[in-house]
Amino acid sequence: MTVSMEEPVCLIENDSDGKLHVVRSALDILDQIDQHVVVVAVAGLYRTGKSYLMNKLAGKRRGFALGATIQSKTKGIWMWCVPHPVKADHTLVLLDTEGLGDVEKGDEKHDNWIFSLAVLLSSTLVYNSMGTIDNNALEKLHYVTELTEHIKVKADQQGEEESSEYLRYFPSFVWTVRDFTLTLEVNGRSITANEYLENALKLRTGSSKKDQLYNLPRSCLRNYFSPRWCFVFDRPANTVNMKRMEELNDNDLEPLFVEQAKRFCDHIYTEAKTKSLKHGLSVTGRLLGNLAEAYVSAIRCGQIPCLDNAVVALAQIENSNAIVKARTHYQREMASWVAYPTETQEELSEVHSLVEKEAVAMFMNSSFKDEDQQYQLELMEEYEKICERNYMESKKACESKIERIFAPMEEKLKDGSYMTPGGYKEYCHDQKLSISEYRSEGGRGVKAEEVLKEYLERKDSIGYAIMSADKSLTDADQRAKAEEAKREASERETRAMEEKLAVQERLILDQQRTYEENMNQLSERMERDSKNALEEHDRVLQARLKEQNDLLQQGFNDKAREMQREIDNLKGLKAQEEENKPSFMRSALDNIGTAAAMFLPGIIPKIAGVGLKFFSKLF
Repeated sequence: MTVSMEEPVCLIENDSDGKLHVVRSALDILDQIDQHVVVVAVAGLYRTGKSYLMNKLAGKRRGFALGATIQSKTKGIWMWCVPHPVKADHTLVLLDTEGLGDVEKGDEKHDNWIFSLAVLLSSTLVYNSMGTIDNNALEKLHYVTELTEHIKVKADQQGEEESSEYLRYFPSFVWTVRDFTLTLEVNGRSITANEYLENALKLRTGSSKKDQLYNLPRSCLRNYFSPRWCFVFDRPANTVNMKRMEELNDNDLEPLFVEQAKRFCDHIYTEAKTKSLKHGLSVTGRLLGNLAEAYVSAIRCGQIPCLDNAVVALAQIENSNAIVKARTHYQREMASWVAYPTETQEELSEVHSLVEKEAVAMFMNSSFKDEDQQYQLELMEEYEKICERNYMESKKACESKIERIFAPMEEKLKDGSYMTPGGYKEYCHDQKLSISEYRSEGGRGVKAEEVLKEYLERKDSIGYAIMSADKSLTDADQRAKAEEAKREASERETRAMEEKLAVQERLILDQQRTYEENMNQLSERMERDSKNALEEHDRVLQARLKEQNDLLQQGFNDKAREMQREIDNLKGLKAQEEENKPSFMRSALDNIGTAAAMFLPGIIPKIAGVGLKFFSKLF
């Protein structure tokens, strides 16, 4: 499910104490989005036209406030969720951030947190600036040099973390340059906008303080963001029209600007990836809202947002939600399809099989990092409750039928009608007729013979009393009748046991099917997660190899050699991931197998009425 908002809403703002907080109404919108999300955030200095680009991405002229004065219009972070125009079953979430460097606000710390949140929440970060990408523009992007002071990857971080750790979490980077007037050319050779950006990010080979300051923002962009793109835009209109951009359509703008804006939007639609967490875990709208809450909560408490901690916290929230969602679906569907009591265990089992498959799939699609299968095992307990109810309803139905069918006999017993010569024969005749009528009725369920046996066992002493009082019976007759009563009781015992064994056999099949279903879906999920993790390793490794090659080409041999240690570590992590995959999967599947094995000995004695001693002999 997704939502399509008519206009943006504020996602993160300052409260009366000046602290950032997440707006509840915006979270409510995200909670409704169970589709995966592509999150595009725009950041940049105030009054640089950030909001216009976001409105274009939303396919609207109006939405995010543009403003035509020197005052910044956007405060905090605003959100606009629209159906993704290219990716099916995805929602495009646009985040427009408060302009950085607002002289009226003058809060550098606040700006750093806004920029950090844009990085943390987005899958693609658009940085918008005016004029050219020169040293002045890069110095204004000093926020990127302070990211590691505002974001940490691991809770137990010791010293400085390698840039590859941030690459796993950080978004792709798009630099948009507005009112660009230069010619894209270097040494007489035409270059692309991407080449223009990479050329601007080249490092100086010197080691002076000035060189280090020059290299710092460039190194941060190169180390923390990959891939990177650049788009340049001509001035969209004359000065008069620039003041009323919200009123203009494409025909009122410069054709080249319109074409440049279209290329930018097309790029975002096709290249911006689904927001994901470490190991390639895809983020839904609901997850994005939880992420925003986790990060802002840490900032409010004076802490540095920790990426690994956020994933752990999200796993607990999402897995709890996933098990509730799956359990609710299971319970609702079983209630819809099952009429209690079912005539046979097989009838209940077949419905359970179909609904369980849907519920497990629903859980698998909504959960992540259920590493010990704790939540998945909870779902397996639902069938036990269903079976318990089915047996209790069967018992109630059978007892009600017995009470009604055997009522005439009970009346005769009360008034002593059977305590006469020939009374025992009449008693046996009435009992046989009542048993026959009881067995001919439907709606008794899976405990029909057991409940009948227990009822008749309670009447055994009365039957013997009637037989002893019957003066028409000789001693030999009484002995024959007693033997006949024992045979009939034995037959009823056999029928009740066969009934229990039929239930038991079906539960064994259910256990096997439950195990296989959970195992198959878990295997598919783990294969998918492992593939995502390996793809993430490859992406980060390729980014580091490219950076090392660039350093070598630019003469930074020492830096390239230093990077080799990081590259070797990445290769080792990838090899370890591939090596651990089989054992991790075996462990997870063993957990499911153990749970299934525990499920059967627990449910059969409790529900089917088979003693533990008998059950242990059977197996």
